Amino acid sequence: MYAIYENKNLPKTLKKIPKEIQKRYEVWKRIVEMDGVEGLRNIKGFHDEALKGTWKGFRSSRLNIQWRVIYEVEKAEFKVYVIEINTHQY
Repeated sequence: MYAIYENKNLPKTLKKIPKEIQKRYEVWKRIVEMDGVEGLRNIKGFHDEALKGTWKGFRSSRLNIQWRVIYEVEKAEFKVYVIEINTHQY
């Protein structure tokens, strides 16, 4: 089981994003808590992938065609750090 840690600014961001994306993020969190990144890979709609360039070392999952959740995984301790949720700007 993974523990999810959110960036301190994330609650403020969540208030501003559409309710549909908030709900999708909650589903994303439950999948990660139970099955980790492997669980996300089994659901094609999230299109989970490693990032390159400036974001190297981080991963991204789609919440819909426009919105992404960017996170980092610390497998040794089963921790997931959610950095931000944004429109596809990286």
